[in-house]
Amino acid sequence: MPLTRCDGAEAPIKRTPLYDCHRQAGAKLVEFAGWTMPVQYAGVIDEHRAVRSAAGLFDVSHMGQIRVSGDGAEGYLQRLTPNDVTRLTPGRAHYSALLNERGTYLDDLLVYRLAPAEFLLVVNAANAERDLRWAASHAEDSVEVVDASDEYALLALQGPRAVEILAPLSDTNLGAIGYYRFARGRVAGRPALLSRTGYTGEDGFEIYLAPEDAPALWDRLLEAGRGTGLVPAGLGARDTLRLEAGMALYGHEIDETTTPWEAGLDWTVKLEAGEFIGRQALVEQRARGISRRLVGFEVEGRGIARQGHPVLSAGSAVGAVTSGTWSPTFGKALGMAYVPAALAEAGTPIVLEVRGKPLAGKVRELPFYRRAL
Repeated sequence: MPLTRCDGAEAPIKRTPLYDCHRQAGAKLVEFAGWTMPVQYAGVIDEHRAVRSAAGLFDVSHMGQIRVSGDGAEGYLQRLTPNDVTRLTPGRAHYSALLNERGTYLDDLLVYRLAPAEFLLVVNAANAERDLRWAASHAEDSVEVVDASDEYALLALQGPRAVEILAPLSDTNLGAIGYYRFARGRVAGRPALLSRTGYTGEDGFEIYLAPEDAPALWDRLLEAGRGTGLVPAGLGARDTLRLEAGMALYGHEIDETTTPWEAGLDWTVKLEAGEFIGRQALVEQRARGISRRLVGFEVEGRGIARQGHPVLSAGSAVGAVTSGTWSPTFGKALGMAYVPAALAEAGTPIVLEVRGKPLAGKVRELPFYRRAL
């Protein structure tokens, strides 16, 4: 179904450069954030387990990219985002946010420092146009803010065997790239930016390259990983993997009603680094204390609590599930939810209402899954 724009006109659904690769591989394709994307190939559970045990290859070319450059770029991003951009040197990245004046989320994002006066922001596909407008509206004359999304395709190779698969194809010393570090090099002869980041809780790389180079690299990576257990993986496995890893998803754990304090993302906020949009609201909320907190939970018995299902206390709704699924790794239903701060301690019994019926659960510490180092 075509998307409808604000002016009532139909907006075409976009395709990534790997669309034909997905069709040839028999992927189940769905509309996601304005894009046609693979939700699964062989099946979500098989793809999830492959990433945990070997590796999975994801197309995440729908993500948005914004280039920020100019003499004032560092100071501008210091005011635009709550994490401390001055700590980034070229070749480093960090996780951060775009907050409004209320200290709540417009989006979460990665910030890459490409050069002393050049940065790349990687934002969620559903928010990319809004994020660009927001960023541009706060830029001074010494800063250039440009939509760079059409310049990149983005592949994510994730799993404990990712380095083994990628190394023979790359001219870069992958072992020298630490977590949240990146380097420029060539992969299968094609220029690329190799970032040791991901959204699965596993080791791996996100590979930025020219869109026209993406199909050939996709095929080369799958060929290189044929004997290792590498599989193509879709959005379904990406979601179950990130949930086990306790990673927030915009529109679920974070949105314009939630702050970093409530979401357990206080480590992304550096109040001491100076003024930024939303800082005063966060200072005030910290002073008075938060009334709710994001927690993990597990279901005791059968049933899955999903987004929007109420969390009950004494028969009344006191919170809501933000994400929930069956965990292939742990063999039980897990999820995340906002609950009153008094119920946030690990081990606290809770009740989840699923289709009008109570479901027993208990609070779990996040993340559910940590990879072995």
